[in-house]
Amino acid sequence: MDESILSSIYKNESKNCEHSKNLPIFIRGNVNYGMGRGGKELGIPTANYPEEVVEKYSSLINTGIYCGWAKVDGGEVYKMVMSVGWNPYYKNNKKSMETHIIHAFENDFYGSQLSVVITGHLRPEKSYPSLQDLIDAIHNDISQAKEVLDEPENKSYMTHSFFTCNDSASTNNESQNRS
Repeated sequence: MDESILSSIYKNESKNCEHSKNLPIFIRGNVNYGMGRGGKELGIPTANYPEEVVEKYSSLINTGIYCGWAKVDGGEVYKMVMSVGWNPYYKNNKKSMETHIIHAFENDFYGSQLSVVITGHLRPEKSYPSLQDLIDAIHNDISQAKEVLDEPENKSYMTHSFFTCNDSASTNNESQNRS
């Protein structure tokens, strides 16, 4: 497996929702080219994880729309929303994990390292009757994520050590200590 993929799973016993039972989830991997729909067709750019990252997390996270925190390479940590699943509107053949970072970047960052902490589940994945309905739902997800991530239990992850360490040994040790 690609060494750029780093993960740690922390159980949060206070979460009892089926979609939230493994949250938070910490994921690190390189940004791949997606289908080119996020920024171009939807006006909502996304960073896509490679298939091996998606496969690794398929059994750990249900399909749906999630929120949390994201960092590209050594940059700042920003709020994010992530779609995990099949993108029913587009009828994808492969499951994907697409992250929309709530920040306006000046350039694309394909090949960069994307680190995310998924802290909350916003809604199930679903299809929409029109492209505009899908776009409206995503904008609603972004608004909801901004509010949810301002809650103290979620905001604390913005400064989590996961965003400052890049080696698997330190993260794996931390994971063992938190279990």
